[in-house]
Amino acid sequence: MVFDTMSILAYVLGLVLVFVICRIFIRPVAILGKILLNSICGGLVLAGLNYLGGFIGLSIAVSPISSLIAGFLGIPGIVLVIILQYIL
Repeated sequence: MVFDTMSILAYVLGLVLVFVICRIFIRPVAILGKILLNSICGGLVLAGLNYLGGFIGLSIAVSPISSLIAGFLGIPGIVLVIILQYIL
């Protein structure tokens, strides 16, 4: 079987193209997965805070927005949600 330079170049170009396309599409999916995981963790922390805060009279509504804020910002996000709840 004889390989000419054009067919080898086409294979290499195809592999590079597949690699570039995979890099373009994998990064947004990974970022979206991280956002989803953080918002789930934020919702769980808010639910736990509601459970434990019930003993001292502290409750926060667990909504998608408050979960995302708590997920993105972590502990400062939870403090922000608490402050916003009492201000608004």
